[in-house]
Amino acid sequence: MPAPEKSNIKLGLFVLAGAFLLILTLYMIGKNENMFGSNFALKARFKNVNGLISGNNIRFSGIQVGTVKGIALIDDTTIEVTMLVATKMKPFIRKNALASIGTEGLMGNKIVNIQPGEGRAPEVAEGDLLANQKATNMDEMLGTLNKTNENIEDFSEGLKIAVRRVNNSTALWSVLNETSLAPNLKASLANISQATAHADAMMNDLRTLIAGVKGGQGSVGALLTDTSFAHSLQEATARIKTVGDKAGGLADELTKMTGDIRRDIDSGTGTVHALLKDSSMVRKLNASLDNVQKGTAAFSEDMEALKHNFLLRGYFRRLEKQQKNAGQSP
Repeated sequence: MPAPEKSNIKLGLFVLAGAFLLILTLYMIGKNENMFGSNFALKARFKNVNGLISGNNIRFSGIQVGTVKGIALIDDTTIEVTMLVATKMKPFIRKNALASIGTEGLMGNKIVNIQPGEGRAPEVAEGDLLANQKATNMDEMLGTLNKTNENIEDFSEGLKIAVRRVNNSTALWSVLNETSLAPNLKASLANISQATAHADAMMNDLRTLIAGVKGGQGSVGALLTDTSFAHSLQEATARIKTVGDKAGGLADELTKMTGDIRRDIDSGTGTVHALLKDSSMVRKLNASLDNVQKGTAAFSEDMEALKHNFLLRGYFRRLEKQQKNAGQSP
């Protein structure tokens, strides 16, 4: 084979090898593979990766730290994501860190976000499994936004109907066009303000009165705070109780006496029975009273006769004259 052809073949092979290396380099750069630094692997498990693929970025507290190496389906509800993280970030990532799936921007590629956990924990090691944290899914956000839009549409429709009713209400517009409404409303507000001021003043007076009562001022305060008054009240209560007990005893004695009198009357013995139920004694008493009355009348006649007797007439006249003089003297 001639020398020029061999040189062309070598040149072609060299160009192909360079092109292959260039393509491989561009592919590795496009996959965000760290070709010049060391990495270590971390894992996280999710129920849904939301379109995450190998080569997507991994961020720790917003800093680019690695790429997704692989995604494996563990079972029907668990997906395991293997992450390649730069070794220099190992001292900063702890075992209690949380992994979640997010989005670059609003509609960008999926990424894995690693957030520091709370409290102290040892740093991660090769192949550690991080706990996951549920992140807001864009589809869920769009669904919620759609539902919110529907609610806003219903609200705007109701608001439109309400505005139409207000515009068609003659009674409401007549009230709004009433010129005397504003002065009356101002007067009502002034009355309310005045009533509020009076209520505040009354509450202040009431607080002052209560403070005075607590301090022992006034009659009520003296009654509530004077211990001697309470002692006197207890003594008066004790005396009233004693009087009540004596009155109760007196009532018992009167009841007993009444019972004795009733028994004497019912049994026909005693002075009361004789006075009330013995008819012969009643007749005797009546006869005695008649005799006394007759004797009194006869004595009056005898005295009248003695007044006209010539022996005693002067005496009675002097006595009558003395009685007149005694009645006229002051």
